[in-house]
Amino acid sequence: MNKKKLILVGNGMAGVRAIEEVLKISKDEFEITIFGSEPHPNYNRILLSKVLQGDTKLSDITLNDWDWYKNNNITLHTGETVTNVDTENKRVITDSGRVEEYDELILATGSVPFMLPIPGAEKEGVTAFRDIKDTDIMLEASQKYKKAAVIGGGLLGLEAARGLLNLGMDVTVIHLAPFLMERQLDPTAGKLLQQELEKQGMKFLLETQTEQFLGEERVAGLKFKDGTTLDADLVVMAVGIKPNIELAKASNIAVNRGIIVNDYLQTETPHIYSVGECAEHRGIPYGLVAPLYEQAKVLASHLCGTDTKPYEGSVLSTQLKVSGVEVFSAGDFTEDSDKKAIKVFDEQDGVYKKIVLRGSKIVGAVLFGDSKEGNRLFSMIQKEADISDTEKITILQPIGEDAGVSLVASMGADEIICGCNGVSKGTIVEAIQGGCTSVDEIKACTSASRSCGGCKGLVGELLQHTLGSDFDASQQKEAICSCTTLSRDEVVEEIKAKGLKHTREVMNVLGWKSEEGCSKCRPALNYYLAMINPIEYKDERDSRFVNERMHANIQKDGTYSVVPRMYGGVTNANDLRTIADVVDKYEIPLVKLTGGQRIDLIGVKKEDLPKVWGDLDMPSGFAYGKSLRTVKTCVGEQFCRFGTQDSMGLGIRLEQKFEGLQTPHKVKMAVSACPRSCAESGFKDIGFIGIDGGWEIYVGGNGGTHVRGGDLLYKVQTEEEVMEVTAAYLQYYRETANYLERTSAWIDRVGLAHVQSILDDKQKRKELTARMEETLSVYKDPWKEIVESEKTTKELFANVVMS
Repeated sequence: MNKKKLILVGNGMAGVRAIEEVLKISKDEFEITIFGSEPHPNYNRILLSKVLQGDTKLSDITLNDWDWYKNNNITLHTGETVTNVDTENKRVITDSGRVEEYDELILATGSVPFMLPIPGAEKEGVTAFRDIKDTDIMLEASQKYKKAAVIGGGLLGLEAARGLLNLGMDVTVIHLAPFLMERQLDPTAGKLLQQELEKQGMKFLLETQTEQFLGEERVAGLKFKDGTTLDADLVVMAVGIKPNIELAKASNIAVNRGIIVNDYLQTETPHIYSVGECAEHRGIPYGLVAPLYEQAKVLASHLCGTDTKPYEGSVLSTQLKVSGVEVFSAGDFTEDSDKKAIKVFDEQDGVYKKIVLRGSKIVGAVLFGDSKEGNRLFSMIQKEADISDTEKITILQPIGEDAGVSLVASMGADEIICGCNGVSKGTIVEAIQGGCTSVDEIKACTSASRSCGGCKGLVGELLQHTLGSDFDASQQKEAICSCTTLSRDEVVEEIKAKGLKHTREVMNVLGWKSEEGCSKCRPALNYYLAMINPIEYKDERDSRFVNERMHANIQKDGTYSVVPRMYGGVTNANDLRTIADVVDKYEIPLVKLTGGQRIDLIGVKKEDLPKVWGDLDMPSGFAYGKSLRTVKTCVGEQFCRFGTQDSMGLGIRLEQKFEGLQTPHKVKMAVSACPRSCAESGFKDIGFIGIDGGWEIYVGGNGGTHVRGGDLLYKVQTEEEVMEVTAAYLQYYRETANYLERTSAWIDRVGLAHVQSILDDKQKRKELTARMEETLSVYKDPWKEIVESEKTTKELFANVVMS
């Protein structure tokens, strides 16, 4: 049987999803060829902001790697653009002169960023934020320049701003509307988002229109309509996208704003389909992933000749995190004479919820700060659910935990779990009943959690709920990065079993896909190797994060923050004089008392770092490290009339004992002399509270973005017991946590009772403390190592900087 020739123009998310759907239905019907203008395989454009933030590579966001094309017998031409479609002779012509015939053709040319026609837009340093090339331009600029302006306060603009902020740039967002993300949020939610982002360091100029870009060859600033100006070395335009219809226009294929398609994604030209951001269906071109994937499924079914419901358009919803803030919107959430709103606003916790009703039907919703109810509300909007018999305010009240029922248990079978891919609870349950027993298997089978990953937790809950007693937590493995399919536990076991000694050896022996690894796995492997063999393993500085290599935290202006160690927050006159002298000598602009009871020297120039540390001659406080950061203390029984224990003495002893200890993530401790807990011991990774006759030990606390109160681990009587329990607990955390997993997340995952059962076993506790002592025996302060080295401080620091 001769296969029909199917050509896809465009190697993006929507087009390749259509090919995936075709392969599911009929793997052998077509001879498939794909043309992509970019020199990369199919990648997740949604996650470009993570690449921009500097901690993720292209390989980490690749959806279909080179092997996928090969394994599915797909011919892929990257870096090659189709310039014309000869519709009469059914063939395409590329910019390299290649001519390929087709039986069926899919146009998935995507969209192009809208670039405002502002004088000076052609200057160097003015860019869009649409693909890997744009991302690389921004990353390179952040290494040389410090002031960035982002035009556009929508989702893409805010993601660009967040990424540039993470790279140390001073970022101002210019937006024409009076509030942020006006397409996805209402004014209240938009203003709340602005307040949160301002706390993170973003600056905003709202209701501001750019008139001109200043500078000679490279942009140097912006001039606005009101005559004011703003300095900027980099300008990112993120004001929107428009369908890429140039190929269709050149080939006389009917277009309007986009390539016109019917309910089966057919163009007006026979044998030619269109899907994705370039397609216009019933007058609407869609830009979100979920509707594009719905289109891809209908297109594939029609192309393969299977019965399918027509595509009739999509109710749009957005559920995402903007710089760590949960937001959700769906449907028509504007208010007018025909529609009324119900609102809940918890100003203290920063939670805002609104549903919009037309009569007794929900037609729209906005959630800010807590979006757990998003899927349920979206389902009600899609169904046009009648709530006339419902106590309306209860719709905005969470169901699930408060009612003793899990959220997934309360959801209907047709409610959407994965908004990006349009995967319902029922579809996932069918996959589980068909044999899928892990999140990765669900992802492969249904595509749920494959795009933004925000629904992964719900998928895991649904697995556990559906399988019940058959649920095997050990199968819920997650590869440590995209370079390997191995989980953390598998990698650690292989290192032990094969006696692997170096990161490159691990990658080579265990079949890493990337010879160099990536920014996720290299630091993780470096940690695991040191944890397993602390005596013999030589730390690979090149595999550490940049702050750890520099022994200081980089600031957004390119200078550094230096924090010397102050055991238990206690200092003395000599150390304070030394710090004052260093501040004067190196003209350090800011001296700040930290929340961990230390002194932070902020604004140190990179070239001064080795000299500052040398003149301080104090241990590093590891404010940058995945290690013990601080032990906060109150003044204790020696001075406080309420104190029952020597909190300062114990805090100093703990900090001196465990300083420099490498851990999966940063660890903070606190010691309070009485239950008043002035050192905030209940919200630390490990907290100690003095009571009559002993100490209470709390673990798993977190005072960050996900606040968690600590759990009571033990009550002990002596400081010796405190030291022993702490050593065993930390060592067990070191040996079983994923790299970059905080103790709060680790405790939630493994369970407090499990940890207690391990520490209750006297033999296991003894073994853990012995391994801890072995690890601590090799610690040497990094800057003392530099001073004692045969190399000069200057030479060695230059090597650190270069690495």
